[in-house]
Order: sequence, then C-alpha cells, then structure tokens
Amino acid sequence: MGPLYMSLKKNYLEISRASDIQNPKERLIYRIFEILPGFLSLATLFFAFLFSWLKPAWVAVFIILFCTYYLFKICYLAFLQISSYRKMKEHLKIIWLDKLVNLRKKEDIYHLVIFPAFKEGLEIIETSLNNLNRVQYPKKKMIVVLALEERAGKKYLAEIKGIEKKYSKKFYRFLTTFHPKDIAGEISGKGSNVNFAIKEAYKKIISPLKIRSENVIVSSFDIDTQVYPQYFSCLTYHYLISSDRLKLSFQPIPVYHNNIWSSPAFSRVISTSSTFWQMMQQERPASLVTYSSHSFPLKVALTIGYPKNVVSDDSRIFWKAFLYYDGDYRVQPLYYPVSMDTVLAKSFLKTLVSQYRQQKRWAWGCSEISYLLYGFLKNKKISLKSKLFHLINILDGFWSWAVAAILILFLGWFPLLVGGEGFNLTILSYNLPRITSKIMTVALFGLIISATLNILFLPPWPKNFKKIKIASFFFQWLLLPFTLIVFGSFPALDAQIRLMFGKYMGFWNTPKIR
Repeated sequence: MGPLYMSLKKNYLEISRASDIQNPKERLIYRIFEILPGFLSLATLFFAFLFSWLKPAWVAVFIILFCTYYLFKICYLAFLQISSYRKMKEHLKIIWLDKLVNLRKKEDIYHLVIFPAFKEGLEIIETSLNNLNRVQYPKKKMIVVLALEERAGKKYLAEIKGIEKKYSKKFYRFLTTFHPKDIAGEISGKGSNVNFAIKEAYKKIISPLKIRSENVIVSSFDIDTQVYPQYFSCLTYHYLISSDRLKLSFQPIPVYHNNIWSSPAFSRVISTSSTFWQMMQQERPASLVTYSSHSFPLKVALTIGYPKNVVSDDSRIFWKAFLYYDGDYRVQPLYYPVSMDTVLAKSFLKTLVSQYRQQKRWAWGCSEISYLLYGFLKNKKISLKSKLFHLINILDGFWSWAVAAILILFLGWFPLLVGGEGFNLTILSYNLPRITSKIMTVALFGLIISATLNILFLPPWPKNFKKIKIASFFFQWLLLPFTLIVFGSFPALDAQIRLMFGKYMGFWNTPKIR
C-alpha cells in the first residue's frame, strides 16, 4: 500500500502564503488575513499611546481593567501550572511498560523516531541516540531515522557517515536519509526534512516489511531531544486506549534541561517559561496544538503529507489535519516530559542573538492565523462554534504575545507623561501608578510559583557545581520583565510586521553546542 493523497477539493491545505493562490480575489483575501495579526497589535499600541495623549482618563481606566484581567489570568494559569506539574510527577512514577503489558488490547505498535539534523556535532547526535537506546521499550519495535540535510555539505556528512553502522544493531531498523537541497515547493528546514524522512522510511522499511501504517506512531524530535525512560511506553498506552487514535496527535511536556547548568540566566528564564506555558496548555486540551517534539500516527502523515513548505511545521501538521478531518482531530496531552537544550552559543552576545532569532522563528507561528482563517472559509463542515473558539484562541495568543507586556509595563505611566496638566491634577492620575503597582505586586504570586517549581524540577547538579549558585535559579526570575519585552514582545512584533509586508521568513536552525 502506497501513500495516500488528499482530494483536490482540499488542495488549499498546501498553501503556505498568499502567492500560492491562483485566484486573484482569494489571493487578496489571504493577503488581508496575513496582515491581520500585525495590524491588530500595532493598532492596539498606536491607539493606546494616542489616547494617552487625547483621552488619558480613558486609558487610565483601561489599563486598570487590563491589569486586573491579567491578574486573574495569571492566577488561573498558575493553578493550571501546579495541576500539570503534579500530574507530571505522578506520571513519572508510573511503570508504563507494565501497564502496557497488562493491557487487554494488544497490538504490534512500532515507533518511527525521526531526528532531523543540520550541522549539529557528533556529540549531540550520539547523546540523543544513546539516550534513545536506554528507553524502557522493546527496541525490536523501534525504527530510527537520522534525517540529514544535503546542504550541510560533504565535509559534515563525511564526519558522521559511520553513525548508521554503529547504531544499526541497537534498534529494529536504523536508516540515514539525505534530504536533497533546493527542491521546488519546499522551504529548507525541519519540516521538509521530516517529510522526506517519513517517505523514505515508508518506502524502504515499512512498506517492504508489510507493517500496517495504523500500527506505526511517528515521533518528530529535535536532534537534541532526550526522552525520559518510559516515554514510548506511555505514548503507546495512550494510543492503544484511544478509540479515535488515528485522529490524534500526542504532545509531551518539553523541558529544557540538557545544558541548563551551562546556560545564562536569561536563556534559562525564557526556556523555563516555555515549559511552564506548555504545562498550562496541557490542562486546556481543547486549545492544545502540537509544539516542538511531538508524535502522531503514520497514517495521518501518509494521508495528508507532513508540511514541507512552512517554517512552523510542528503546529501546521495539527492545523492541516484539523482542516482535513473537518475539525475532528485533536491533541492528546501526555503528562510526560522530553528534555531539550536551552539556547547556548559560543559567547554571551551570540547567545543573545540566537535567543532572539529562535523566539522570532517561534513567533512566525502567527502565519497560522491566515492559514486557519482561509481554511475555515473553504471548509463548511467545521461547526461555527469550533471555528470561533480556535480563532479567538489563536488571535488572543499572538496578540498577547506581542502587546501584553508592553501595555502592562509601560502604558500605566504614559498618560502621566503625555496626558497634560489637566489630567495630572486629577485623583485618577495620582492613583493610577499606585493601583497598577498593587495589582502587579499581587500578580507576583504567579512568579513565585514558577520560581519554586523551577527549583523543584531541576535535574541533579554536576559534581563541581557550587550549590550556592542554586539561589540564582530563584532570583533569575527578576529578569522576567526584561525577557518579556526583549525576547517576547519585540520578536513577536518583528514577525508580525514582516508578515504584514510580505517579507516571508525562512527556517533558521538554532545552533547547538555542548
């Protein structure tokens, strides 16, 4: 059985940008959708600062209400974070392999594990593969693909050519693929590499061995991903007990612990914040979207094709499946972690630059808004309720990413600076900074929870690590206002403005060193 292909009625699922659309009217509609995220964010900031001058009292009331709203939101998210953390700790204690053995419904489930690589050092690649070899799941059920890029150059490929021979005996099958460069219709990056690797694994291994695609789970991992011992047992268990398993993706909790003891404080704060955000999202499965390292049925990839023409392939594979299956597709949260690297370069300055560029690449996920809006126009079978829920959720997410920190940290003072003498003499002017300050002080509750959970979940420190330095892992959260602006709002606005003007981004691979 060869790969399946979607019907022509759903060819809109392959769109990556407005220029992909032939119909001028529809191309204009898609282009308007691309402008929307940046327009909303810039309009919010423009009118907030404009009305601080024209109607400072209005803005003062708005900022008090906005800060109050975020106070409740932070408290709500903090409780979700605690709940998710407790479930993760409980799931780490479960011997999932035993639960799998005792499961009445038994099938031969194979795992196709893909590690896309681009110029990463041999140490990083072998660390991930050695870790994979230690997982508590039968290796005779694991097919591993090291997906290399031809554009990495002959010298690099020659340096790691012996990997397949070294690891071929450790798993059921081990395959090295070489993704050709400059293929028409592709964006060079993780998505196109994974797409090629899936096709090669199916053609060379899965199809010849007559393994049913329904019995294969694909895990698309970053090259630095290190799974915890029971991950594949946990994943297989949840796959087998799900009645709609062929319409599910599976999302573990990403933690950035591989090199956390070596990374600078700002990098640790950003990475840990990403982990905590994902932990909160696990508690809201209706709005959960695949992110970074994740798993999905091979049947889905063969049916709709893994995204090869976008930067944000990890979220696009979900939205593509969601549209293809007329809204009948979701993400199953796994309260089980996988570990990856924090951003770390050869110097502090290069780490700053790499961190910003990585955040901008993640923020490029705003391009999913236009894809989703256009898809909703095309697909009449998805309910209006479902469409509104997901649109509000994704719009709020990227809008908040771009403007919330700026509004909270700066707007409370702006009416005082430009509102004029008439406003500055009012009681509201006197109380504005005091009220917002008290609200934000109470909001520190969420920050304290994050700092505490961060300490509780740290991996064992190295032998030569000074224990007193552990205090820096608590006080590093004082950098949060800085990181929210410089590595939050700025790259988000950067990405949205680029999309507004049609300056489409390519995939930028975050350098990894140890």
